[in-house]
Amino acid sequence: MALLDLSTNSDASVRVWEHPGQYWPGLTAATQHLDAPFGVLQLDALRYNTHDMVRRAAGKPIRVASKSVRVRGVLDAVLALPGYRGVLAYALEEALWLATATPDNPAIEDVVVGYPTADRAAIARLANSAELAGRVTLMVDSIAHLDFIDGIVPPGRRESIRLCLELDSSWQSRTLGHMGVWRSPVYSVDDARTLAAEIVARPGFALVGMMGYEAQIAGVADKPAGRALLGASVRWMQQKSKAELAERRGLAVAAVRELADLSFVNGGGTGSIEFTAADASVTEIAAGSGLFGGHLFDNYASFHPAPAAAFALPIVRKPTPTTATILGGGWVASGPPAADRLPQIVWPAGLELVAREKAGEVQSPVTGGAASTLSVGDVVWLRHTKSGELSEHLNEFHLVDDGAVVGTLPAYRGQGKAFL
Repeated sequence: MALLDLSTNSDASVRVWEHPGQYWPGLTAATQHLDAPFGVLQLDALRYNTHDMVRRAAGKPIRVASKSVRVRGVLDAVLALPGYRGVLAYALEEALWLATATPDNPAIEDVVVGYPTADRAAIARLANSAELAGRVTLMVDSIAHLDFIDGIVPPGRRESIRLCLELDSSWQSRTLGHMGVWRSPVYSVDDARTLAAEIVARPGFALVGMMGYEAQIAGVADKPAGRALLGASVRWMQQKSKAELAERRGLAVAAVRELADLSFVNGGGTGSIEFTAADASVTEIAAGSGLFGGHLFDNYASFHPAPAAAFALPIVRKPTPTTATILGGGWVASGPPAADRLPQIVWPAGLELVAREKAGEVQSPVTGGAASTLSVGDVVWLRHTKSGELSEHLNEFHLVDDGAVVGTLPAYRGQGKAFL
């Protein structure tokens, strides 16, 4: 597979995606020979996002969060650029695949699994390969994880397993309660020190990293459209959380560094790159969603990624002269079920999902002024919300550059991979 070239940044004066009346009809014209449904990556927009994330990171390397991409060719292309280093995988089986060279893909030699694993077969494969054990790092947050690994392949009968200790990065507010996601039980400096000491004392393990994901900062929009009061409250919460986390994470990292020679300290997410880059205790930033530019990020104040990924669905019915029915549509993002988890219809302008049906598994009726202009066979353009949900529904992405389709790249699914 030829390497996708993202090295040249888009011309700042020609950001056609800022003009929807040109951008979406342009994609329609470029793809008119394709039968929907299909997905596209607009390369100028992807180049812009790729370079803008490096700008925001201010010199700290970005570890690409693969769950938000799930396209091997894009991962390889991004990792070929200055400013990117390594992958944050979401499953151990995925990490082993990424770390193994194939006829179509080179091996990625630095892969951290961002979540603990209970995959016995994959752990055994990792433990019995010096090559893979040198390239893949597992996430742990408890002694139970160490015991689980030892129970599969005892120390002395395996390669040394590289480990990353996850520090919970949520905010425990006196008034709001738990703000963030429920991840690691390692919260305090003492928690981190105690687990690190246990890892260092046990044979068969090497503590090489720390990680913390500040979801309440990175993953919560701080300027939601039409909800000024909510935006103000989110920004207040995030400022309080930033101050608390910067102090606690710095102390925890220092405590663990007294016990282990850490190769990396990972933090962040697409929505908090600037904050994480400014934290002296963090050596690298995890980010991935910003590459494709889901519509969630339209509601952030400090950055505005381009809609590099999009998908087209066909009109297959006209229930009435003023409604139309899309084939498919329910490509829903993770998180609390709500309207902001649904795909966003972006073209033709003036379409909206029917309130009592919304996005369906097989069909999605639409209304609005533009619905009356649609005929069977027309396409409707949509954007995904935030992460890898688009790649889970597509075998491949068509690459659009200079107004034409110039190639395709398979998603994980198109390569026969479905890790979760």
